[in-house]
Amino acid sequence: MKKAKLIFVPSTSKGHLIPVLEFAKRLVDHDDRISISVAFVKLPSDPFADAYIESVKASKLDPIDFIDVSQQQHCHSIVDNHSQSIQDHVNVVREIHTPLLKDFVVDLLSRSRLDSVTFVGFVFDLLFVSLVDVAREFNVPSYIFLTANAGCLSLFFHLMTRQGEIRGSLEFKQSDPDQLIPGFINPVPLNVLPSALFDKDNGYPLLMMTAQKFKAVKGIVVNTFEELEPYAISSFSDHGNPPVYPVGPVLDINCKLHTKFDLAQHEKVMKWLNEQPQSSVIFLCFGSFGHFLAPQVKEIALGLEQSGYKFLWSLRVPPRNDDSEGVHCSEDMLPEGFVERIQGKGMMIYGWAPQVEILAHKAIGGFVSHCGWNSVLESLWFGVPMVTWPMYAEQKLNAFKMVKELELAVELRLDYEQLNVDDVVMADEIEKAVKQVMDERNEARKKVKEMAEIARKSIVSEGSSFLSIQRLINDMINNN
Repeated sequence: MKKAKLIFVPSTSKGHLIPVLEFAKRLVDHDDRISISVAFVKLPSDPFADAYIESVKASKLDPIDFIDVSQQQHCHSIVDNHSQSIQDHVNVVREIHTPLLKDFVVDLLSRSRLDSVTFVGFVFDLLFVSLVDVAREFNVPSYIFLTANAGCLSLFFHLMTRQGEIRGSLEFKQSDPDQLIPGFINPVPLNVLPSALFDKDNGYPLLMMTAQKFKAVKGIVVNTFEELEPYAISSFSDHGNPPVYPVGPVLDINCKLHTKFDLAQHEKVMKWLNEQPQSSVIFLCFGSFGHFLAPQVKEIALGLEQSGYKFLWSLRVPPRNDDSEGVHCSEDMLPEGFVERIQGKGMMIYGWAPQVEILAHKAIGGFVSHCGWNSVLESLWFGVPMVTWPMYAEQKLNAFKMVKELELAVELRLDYEQLNVDDVVMADEIEKAVKQVMDERNEARKKVKEMAEIARKSIVSEGSSFLSIQRLINDMINNN
């Protein structure tokens, strides 16, 4: 039986690398015809990517191998030039990566003839969709793995339709009416769309280029499941879109700790949670880039204290020159006497938190989140209801979907502007949302528990995502 080779091209950022590699593992587990080469760009000062890739290698998944196609001197120019626009950044990435990937693909194609391997396609991360053109040069099918949800994909398709309908400048304006986006039941307000869509020079052209590449691929793999977003997924069957394969939730629920700091932090947090009653703790975590200024930190602290609930709070503030992770936080950012008053009632984590293990713990009763899609899926998987506090990128759209479309979360904010000194969520708002999500009578709590069961069924034999993966594999092999 002839083997089928795929090349995965992921971003090495945590929110992208984990689901992409977990999906790769799921593919090879699903069908022993599949083998995968992961071509990645190793960026300097990225210990997480190194450690995570090494952990996957150590699991001895023979059908998956890794090829670092980086050139360190070029990577430094990408990472360190903070003055680059988004569009310039993507152009530089494309300029550097394309010849490297071309050389790699030529070598792989020549070896595949000798090894009786059929090269069935590329699977590109969303950030590398410009490389769809490379696949076309070699007449090899390309697919996109979307770490966002089906609603986000609906927005990309909407951009293409809208471009043919409007006159004048194409970027969005705050005065525009609510958008009627196929895949959304409700009109979508302008204030929950990604801010890049309002950027005429950089953001909008980048997203339009991305949307155009979506139309050029053989298929789009989405980290969602049919039962979660049935309305959005059903909308893709029209308008000449490529096939969409919902394969989620794709999560690393058995994630390993990669540094001594991780291990120490994990032990400290778990010891504290083990001492708390079931569903008694509200957890706050806002992703790797969810930073707060001092006025907002104070309001969060006061809101938590006023709520009366126990809490576990992962706090990041904007990084200093000597603190690239944004973990530094002096206690003078907190209300006077706060640290003393919360003894036994709350726990602070400065920086990284073992989010998956925390959400899995029986003591956690609610989750205040930035609404990154990985975090949303993790909260659903473990049946933990969310409070929405989106920060950046498509997170506002995720929050809108969870609150208004699916009624699976409690609304705190849908349109927060991170690090805006004029946009501060006040303590009373935070107190109200925390009390609401922790209330056992809250309808969202019941719905989230039900969705957790559905999510787990979707990925096992004969589940919707299991069958979608089988359909994807068959289509990949038959496309050659």
